[in-house]
Amino acid sequence: MSEHTKFKPIFHLAFGVHDLVATEHFYTSVLGCRTGRRDKKWIDFNFYGHQLVAHLVDKPDRNEKTPLHTNAVDKKSVPVPHFGVILEWIKWETVAQNLRDSKVEFVIEPYIRFAGQRGEQATMFFCDPCGNAIEIKAFRHHDDIFRS
Repeated sequence: MSEHTKFKPIFHLAFGVHDLVATEHFYTSVLGCRTGRRDKKWIDFNFYGHQLVAHLVDKPDRNEKTPLHTNAVDKKSVPVPHFGVILEWIKWETVAQNLRDSKVEFVIEPYIRFAGQRGEQATMFFCDPCGNAIEIKAFRHHDDIFRS
């Protein structure tokens, strides 16, 4: 078996932040990410097995608490763009409680969509200290993730 057949794809996302210290604190202390390589202008994070790279950029001329754009879903204003991860249900519940305990302000409070139906899922939206919108979700049944 070659090295390439053993490799599980890992998602990579590079995004801008205007405060590396606050970003590192949030991703490590609040979300529980480990750091990887770093420089004066960027930090790698292990985001639930995926690579996020926070790059230092100039502070935007906007309020970090207000997403630039939203899209109506379930009569809620979903921030666009956003990134995130799909976790196991129990892990999602733990992360939601950790965020509440850390007094993170939610853009959309944790809630269950399609309760008791096919596609049942838990979701929540919040922003990091630099205004990057994050969604963390879980599906009751893993097979529903890509089911149409």
